[in-house]
Amino acid sequence: MQKSIRRPKKALSARFVETVTQPGKYFDGHGLFLRVTPKGGKQWVQRIMIRGKRCELGLGSPPAVTLAMARKVALEHHGTAMLGGDPLADKRAAKDVLSFAEAVDAYLEAKLSAFKNAKHRQQWRNTLVTYALPKLGRKPVRDIDLQDVLEVLQPIWLSKTETASRVRGRIENVLSWAAVRGYRSGDNPARWKGNLSELLPKPSKVAKVTNQPSLSQGDAAAWWADLQNRDGMAALALRFQTLTAARSGEVRTASWDDFRLGNGAADALWTVPADRMKNGKVHRVPLTADAVALLQSVPRLQGSNLVFHAARGGTLSDASLSAVMKRMHAAKVEIDGVGYLDMASQRPAVPQGLRSTFRVWATEQGYDHRMAEIALAHWQGDETERAYQRSDMLERRRAMMESWAAFLDGQGSTKLKVVEFGAFGRA
Repeated sequence: MQKSIRRPKKALSARFVETVTQPGKYFDGHGLFLRVTPKGGKQWVQRIMIRGKRCELGLGSPPAVTLAMARKVALEHHGTAMLGGDPLADKRAAKDVLSFAEAVDAYLEAKLSAFKNAKHRQQWRNTLVTYALPKLGRKPVRDIDLQDVLEVLQPIWLSKTETASRVRGRIENVLSWAAVRGYRSGDNPARWKGNLSELLPKPSKVAKVTNQPSLSQGDAAAWWADLQNRDGMAALALRFQTLTAARSGEVRTASWDDFRLGNGAADALWTVPADRMKNGKVHRVPLTADAVALLQSVPRLQGSNLVFHAARGGTLSDASLSAVMKRMHAAKVEIDGVGYLDMASQRPAVPQGLRSTFRVWATEQGYDHRMAEIALAHWQGDETERAYQRSDMLERRRAMMESWAAFLDGQGSTKLKVVEFGAFGRA
């Protein structure tokens, strides 16, 4: 028999909703409760009096429908019923008209503001347009079942596992939204646990995780000297990416307004806005003397605020930076028959792999791992730890990046700096 908890001492919490596994009904307020099935499925349900009759309304399933979302809809239903309206009839009347394609558009219109990164917003839509809409687009959301979802996922589950997993989650989100808005009822056919997990292998079992090929430490100085002899805007952008250990997209979209160069390398700074960062957080990058000199050498394009612009204006493509490294590798192969290879995979190094080269160098030089991770704009610890760690170690990172620039120039790093930063890391 399922355990029914009618009057919890405290209202539900987001953490509780995420972690609860014991089957039962867990009440929150305004008739809202979380139903947990013996197989681990979860669904929001609202018990409500509508014109003197007690009814139950399904409000979708977590995590696509959060506790806050369910509370908001439950409160709206409660108000509608108190004023003599019929939220259940409203839901039924809406069921017949919405296709999956229309649901995607409506969901994204409601949720796009939650996606702070423009690239993420575009990717979210593109995956559904590419893989889900051809099969589900015209189908009413109320009629989409498990077999429909499998027809989308099975062709790509083994060959494009990471993409397929994202598609599944996004279909689940859209269908959960449709359920909350009254366009469908019943279980979510795109749900993983206790559903698709019984029919498809775990993504972790089939996904082939491959790191981006990085430049070996022993090749760094020769590669850097080679790069500095290359002409063109893409080569300049690649040099700047290397000096700052930034991502390609952050460099290619850099604006002159992002930089403070007034007093030279002593306090030169690149501030990358949150909407251009993968983690959605503002990122400050201390600029070395070499980075400042490079920026000062970049020709400005009239009418454009982009630093590293394409020949005809606009943003450089990611492929343009990759092409520079491919040409460098090919030229070196002609000389020594080897080129610039990743030591582990024996594949030619690529721009994104330069961040790994920096990270390995920082570790070998004894720098505080937190400082190196901050330099790469990686999230540090859990939410609580990040809340207490206010400092981004800017000035300490400035000295580290100067040492990195010296390493690229073939000068190595001084033992004094290694000891100094190691001491700070233990503090």
